[in-house]
Amino acid sequence: MGKLIQDQILGMKWLNVLIDKGLSALGLDTATRWGGSVQFFLYDVIKITILLCLLIFIISYIQSFFPPERSKRILGRFHGIGANIIGALLGTVTPFCSCSSIPIFMGFTSAGLPLGVTFSFLISSPMVDLGSLVLLMSIFGIKIAIAYVVLGLVIAVLGGTLIEKLHMEGYVEDFIRNANSSVNIEAPDLTVKDRVIYAKDQVVSTFKKVFPYILIGVGVGAVIHNWIPESWVEAVLGSRNPFGVVLATLVGVPMYADIFGTIPVAEALLTKGALLGTILSFMMAVTTLSLPSLIMLRKAIKPRLLSTFIAICIVGIILVGYGFNAFQYIFI
Repeated sequence: MGKLIQDQILGMKWLNVLIDKGLSALGLDTATRWGGSVQFFLYDVIKITILLCLLIFIISYIQSFFPPERSKRILGRFHGIGANIIGALLGTVTPFCSCSSIPIFMGFTSAGLPLGVTFSFLISSPMVDLGSLVLLMSIFGIKIAIAYVVLGLVIAVLGGTLIEKLHMEGYVEDFIRNANSSVNIEAPDLTVKDRVIYAKDQVVSTFKKVFPYILIGVGVGAVIHNWIPESWVEAVLGSRNPFGVVLATLVGVPMYADIFGTIPVAEALLTKGALLGTILSFMMAVTTLSLPSLIMLRKAIKPRLLSTFIAICIVGIILVGYGFNAFQYIFI
């Protein structure tokens, strides 16, 4: 039953067969490089688009129950590492990319929430949203998906806790600390119809923002899958390169994408012999530490705090990567 759900419902293998038959009927041989690339591209774009729209609708509907002012009240009830855990968990039902998470982070910080808690939220929000769990299950299976999400939450909790222990509140920009945040404004109660409309609007808005990155990600994945020799990928990101995790993390940092754009690349790399931990480190780095989000974050915090945040994330991601590589046999 589990394999049926992974292959046919989440993985949509039936769709791949359908596309293969359609392309063959049009005279395109999918066994060739060009034919295989077209098949990979169409299959992944359609599959990810369907899952994306469905997931955004469901998660946005859930998110409508957690506007910023309610999230602030929830976080205010907890203290210590418990608050960091709740902050990280709240990040799983918020926007899908790091740039979208930063305004909420700024609102929480200016509302007086502990800095470590807001950073736990900031780390988890783009890295381990609920959409990533379902999409990872569709490609890699339930064990890898759950392990990825759990370890992402661990990075978020430990990273926020460490920032809290370092007492770096003085490195938040003054306009953030002194702002009267709109987080304190009460939102009106929403009806079921209101929540459905909100979720539908979020589908349209988010889809417009992320679809170009899906096309780019799937395009890159198609090239890797059908044109890049396995020996090349194995040499750079396989077991023969002990620094593959570090390289993948550093390469991922300046990129800008979300989980939906990175999964096709990860899927292609895995089939070509890249190690699992190396691939997941790349995904975490891209989604959490994209260059545009760091530029936005710099407007809210000073260089020392920004550097600490980047260092904590990079070290955590690299450790997760090597951990997955060491125990890859458990997951695959």
